[in-house]
Amino acid sequence: MSPARTARALARETITREILDAARARLGTDGPAALSLRAVARDVEMVSSAVYRYFPSRDALLTALLIEAYDELGDTAESADAGVADRSDHAARWLATCRAVRAWCVAHPGEFGLLYGTPVPGYAAPRDTVDPATRVVRVLVRIVGDAYAAGARPPVVPDARAATDPSTVAPALSFIAEHGLMAEPDLSDDGLPEVVRRALMAWTALFGVISFELFGHQVGSVADPEAWLDEVALRLGADLGIRA
Repeated sequence: MSPARTARALARETITREILDAARARLGTDGPAALSLRAVARDVEMVSSAVYRYFPSRDALLTALLIEAYDELGDTAESADAGVADRSDHAARWLATCRAVRAWCVAHPGEFGLLYGTPVPGYAAPRDTVDPATRVVRVLVRIVGDAYAAGARPPVVPDARAATDPSTVAPALSFIAEHGLMAEPDLSDDGLPEVVRRALMAWTALFGVISFELFGHQVGSVADPEAWLDEVALRLGADLGIRA
């Protein structure tokens, strides 16, 4: 690559970064649905036609923001899990990951709104957002899978009505096998659908608690959101058979 082309590439990267940073700031003040290229262009002191050379549409900008935010959150979850030295301490890995996910979301409420808030009218996320979007759940399921392989089992549900058809979690079972999230995922194991079902419940409950915190629904009910997240995470882990 020639020096001139290198300089142009660096300049493009710099401007692209400025646009993304301005757009992320707009997420926090205006919300995802109100994001516009014209407003972002003003923030970076560019004419709107120039911004279109970097992002041809608002949807292209939203997609870039989604992928970047999902990847940041995925990095956070993966780093938190990897930071627990004792890999056999599944409860510590589970709690560290849940805490880190909440901390990132609280520090980035605008991005959280884009990822897990109300869908943006008229926008459909393309397929290339799927892999980044599943990084957190892959970390959580891998921890569950490691605990399951080590002998952890969820407590028995006494009410038979709580049992449901294993086919309801068939897509999740296929996802686990496809991504190798369990060391030896025996799909004929009768107990596996139940632990996968509870892992899905835990994933949605985790983000539900974070959503309630960020959108103000815990006010008047929870005194310490950070401590409350710990309580919820520990109980969700126990429901999966993951205990300290």
